[in-house]
Amino acid sequence: MAATAALLGLEKTSLREQALVALRRAITSGDLEPGRHLVETELSEMLQISRGTLREALRQLQQEGLVSAGPRGRLSVRHLDAKEIRDIFAVRGALESLAARTLIEQPRRARSVGELRAAIEAMEDADGRGFADRIEADLDFHRLLCRLGGNETLVHSWESLEGSIRMSIMFAGPDRAMTNMGIDRHREIVNAIESGDAALARQTIIDHMDDAARTLVD
Repeated sequence: MAATAALLGLEKTSLREQALVALRRAITSGDLEPGRHLVETELSEMLQISRGTLREALRQLQQEGLVSAGPRGRLSVRHLDAKEIRDIFAVRGALESLAARTLIEQPRRARSVGELRAAIEAMEDADGRGFADRIEADLDFHRLLCRLGGNETLVHSWESLEGSIRMSIMFAGPDRAMTNMGIDRHREIVNAIESGDAALARQTIIDHMDDAARTLVD
């Protein structure tokens, strides 16, 4: 009996995770557009899952900042305004420049630079694929930058913003968003880190984030 319960728990978790991935991709690809109300009966039928499992996935998406609650708790795809996007990128700049400074101070800087260059190669490989793959490769680079610094609180802070970051990418549409994913822009960050100049790395990342926000909202 205990083994059966455990297997059912794993099955439920799997369904929740599959629903979470499907909904997240639908939101970040624009299939579920900002402001759209999320009707539980409709979504549970589309995903062929129970409403309870759907609610679990939606709660996670709400924590990630992809879904927001309106009057009477009605959920909808989150819609960001220009100020929110500028604020998000300002915080990203602060977090990622701190990660770069920490990374520069470490004796393993050269190894970390190699890992970041490998992440840029992954971004280049994603160029020939779809928009969703390019988003993931771009986020993987910035997430890696934060993780390489070794500050777990910083990583947690960045990851708590990830849903909002994804929504900001969708704000102005794929064309503008892809401008921010240029390979050369990311090489500049790695080159600054490799130089060992913390002030240069900080300014390069701040400029990167400021330019990215302007591209999306201006």
